[in-house]
Order: sequence, then structure tokens, then C-alpha cells
Amino acid sequence: MASFGWKRKIGEKVSKATSQQFEAEAADDKDRGDDEDANWVLAAKRRKEVLLEDCVRKSKQLKDEGANLAENRRYREALVKWDEALQLTPEDATLYEMKSQVLMSLHEMFPAVHAAEMAVQRNPRSWDAWQTLGRAQLGLGEIALAIRSFQVSLHIFPMNPEVWKEDLSWARKLQEQQKATKTESVHALARGEELEQESIPDYDFESDEIVAVCAAIAEKEKALSAAKTMVIVSASGTVETVTEQDNRPATPDETLFIRAR
Repeated sequence: MASFGWKRKIGEKVSKATSQQFEAEAADDKDRGDDEDANWVLAAKRRKEVLLEDCVRKSKQLKDEGANLAENRRYREALVKWDEALQLTPEDATLYEMKSQVLMSLHEMFPAVHAAEMAVQRNPRSWDAWQTLGRAQLGLGEIALAIRSFQVSLHIFPMNPEVWKEDLSWARKLQEQQKATKTESVHALARGEELEQESIPDYDFESDEIVAVCAAIAEKEKALSAAKTMVIVSASGTVETVTEQDNRPATPDETLFIRAR
């Protein structure tokens, strides 16, 4: 019969020094791995920073090129440059504000208002953006909105004489003219309604002129009824005109088949 004994534990004959050396090497490998992970994260952050710096530098270059084109009235080319710059730095409020100015020069007011609104959203503290938005709104005829935008611009930069003397003053003048035009239109409409509501003048139907006209019409009708004519066509094709008298009506013979007055 076979005998069974206790199983020997794994590593029972491994020396303590060897075990400690193995644990130390494992710890070194772990630290080395942690260092490599940290270095990778730092390298990724650095590459991201370099990429952002490149985007900002390239965007500024495109912005300057667009500004030079706009100064030479090459507006379409300037818009292309600024759109490329916005792809690199989409949060640049200055690009949207410049774009709005050029769009106004091209008389494209709806896109100009949209670009100015984008500029204000990205930098609500920019008095330039609010001023440009007010001018674009004024181009659309939104006078009340334009006045509000100019007031916000002045709230940010109260000492700006251009907004005080030109933009806000002109907008308020247009608003006064608009109110005067509306008031005049209301008055004209009221006058028209008064004219429509005026009563029809009364006529004197018993006047001598009316009585004379009625008498003349009656005499004419009487003359027509006193003598009436008719056309009689017999079966043989003979056409005869007969005059009817009030006291002696004409009676056609039995051969007629068409009678016309």
C-alpha cells in the first residue's frame, strides 16, 4: 500500500536572499514603468502645447494677411483668410469682429450681424464687438437693437467719442424719424376712415329739376307704348312689318311662324 505524506510547498528551498533580490528587482521594474508612463503623459502634453502654439502662430499670420487684403478692398480674399484662421482658433473674437466689418462693406447684413453676435458671445467685454454689432443691426433697420448695442459699448468704454457722436447720435436721429413717420401714417389712416364714414348727402327728390326729368322719361315711355311695331314672316317667306295701335291690336294670320320685335 502506498503511503501519503505532506506536499512540499513551492519555493520552500528558495533562499531568503534570493527572494529579497527578486522583490527588489520587481520594485525597480515597477518604478521604471511608472516613470515611463509619466514621461509619456508629459510628452503628450508638450506635443499638445506645441500644436496649440503652432495654431495660434498660423492663425495670427492668416489674420494679418486678411487685414492687409481688407485694407486694399480685396474683401472676398480677406474673408477666406479669416475663415482659415477661425479653423485654427475658433474662439478668437477679433476674427469675427473683423469679418463682420468686411461683410458690411459687401452689404451682406445678415451674415454681418451673425458674425458680430459670435464676436460678442466670445468676448462680451469687447466694446469693439458691441459697436460693430450695433452698426450691423442698424444696417438691417433694427434701430432699437442697435441703440442697445451702442449703449453696451459705451458702458464698457464710456470715453469713446466715436460711439457717442456718430453711432448713437445717428441711431437716435433715425429712431425719431421712424416715430414721426409712424405718427403721420396713423393720422393719414384716421383721416381716410373719417372720409369713408361720411354720410351720403341728402337729395331733394321733390325739386323742380327732378320732377322735370321724371316727366320727360314718362312722356318718352308713353310714346313708345302708343306705337309698337312687329315683323311677321309668313310660311311662304313673305316679310311684313305691322304697327300695333292701342285701340286696334294687329292679329297675324294663321300662316305665320316667326314673330320678332
